[in-house]
Amino acid sequence: KYAENMYYFSELALTLNAPESGTAPTDSRRRPDQRLMENGRWDEANAEKQRLEEKQRISRKRREADAARATEDGTPYDPYKPLWFERKKDPVTQELAHVYKGGYWESKERQDWTLCPDIF
Repeated sequence: KYAENMYYFSELALTLNAPESGTAPTDSRRRPDQRLMENGRWDEANAEKQRLEEKQRISRKRREADAARATEDGTPYDPYKPLWFERKKDPVTQELAHVYKGGYWESKERQDWTLCPDIF
């Protein structure tokens, strides 16, 4: 109702970020900074966004340090890989694309999110 008054977003656009029960803890709809912003708590949302960005920077630096250490030691290093997608070459376009490899819907059905990293 009154979607036209909400920054000219369509009703569909306004509902895309609506919370859904049972989703993975990494689902972007669970971002605490977005929830705060949507509730009009701008200062808290900005502080939370800064916290999340710093957490991401620390995680990236840790991965980079692990990769450098593995290179120095000559040990194999397995870089970050998405849980439910893999990069494959598209047979038609020959471009790399992320292709669903399975597991998400099974995890959702069981409500077993133990493989999900703590990103928030």
